[in-house]
Amino acid sequence: MTALGDSIGIDGATVLVLGQELAVERGQPDVANALVHRTGDTLVLVDTGVTDAFRAALREAADRVGPWSRALVLTTHGHPDHIGNNDLADELGVPVEHFVPARDLDQMRDPAAYWARAFERIAAPEPGPAPAEAAEQLLSLFRPLRPFGATTRTYEERPLERIRIGSLRFTGWTFADGAVRVLRSQGHCAGHVIVHLRDCGVLHLSDEGNGPCGAMADADQLKIQTVLGAVALLFEEGRAALLTDGHTFTVRRGAEVVSYLDGLLEQATALQEAALGLTGESGRARPGAFTARYAQSAAELGVSGANPNAMFTALMAVNQLRELGLRPESGDPDAPWSRPRPRLHDPAPPDG
Repeated sequence: MTALGDSIGIDGATVLVLGQELAVERGQPDVANALVHRTGDTLVLVDTGVTDAFRAALREAADRVGPWSRALVLTTHGHPDHIGNNDLADELGVPVEHFVPARDLDQMRDPAAYWARAFERIAAPEPGPAPAEAAEQLLSLFRPLRPFGATTRTYEERPLERIRIGSLRFTGWTFADGAVRVLRSQGHCAGHVIVHLRDCGVLHLSDEGNGPCGAMADADQLKIQTVLGAVALLFEEGRAALLTDGHTFTVRRGAEVVSYLDGLLEQATALQEAALGLTGESGRARPGAFTARYAQSAAELGVSGANPNAMFTALMAVNQLRELGLRPESGDPDAPWSRPRPRLHDPAPPDG
């Protein structure tokens, strides 16, 4: 059993600081794991989590991997459990650079609007707060929430680089003379990146491996599955040795990583097959009823995300309907979804 702020020492210069799971009923925010690494005289922080207790754990881990005389803070994406302590960059007392994904700036500036948009897409199983109110209630758990510091810039202000690792080609950005590689993935949400630490062989997947189906409105299922396959190949080729992520409180190694990632891909295909069966021959479903049956299918398949609960299952269900090619017939949250029929021929233009 782990507790918030516990850590796993990877080597003398690298520590994984462990977060915690979401428990809304207890007023507990989820807190993402963070990587603390030193390369040369540079301290590297990958995500900063949230809560004052986690901030203190990050400072302790930074002292543990020292000494360092400059710092690099890397944000993998804009969700509140990853960015709450980003202003820690201003308190390190050394020259520091902090980078965030440009495509996540809007949600970082206005997280309430981002989460309200997410909740507007789902049909609640029972009467509850309006989407905007639900978003505010959720975000109230994430305190302090300080996503920006004095030195914050976007990755995209730097020239995009072609990065080759083994047989794979990525685009992204390198730091510390190539010891730190930030690779664009953009599956879990619009701006998501993953991070490869060359010297210790760690690949930090952050939230791309949260489950077989992305939950957020800006998730891209194809990109999630593509990055899982690419990372599995990096481990098969020996180009990465250790896998860490945002919400699994462990470090995976070697062949175990390939099996784990293959399992996520197998779950994705099995869950989509189950969802297809739930829509029947008509290819039509109401989200409320579909979500309940989808949750049952997910449980039978042993599928769970990083924070398994009814809210995220409902978000996943809506994305799964879209993956099947269905579209809502109106703007009502529980309006039927159906599959548009392709037309073989455009209608003939009117005479004259």
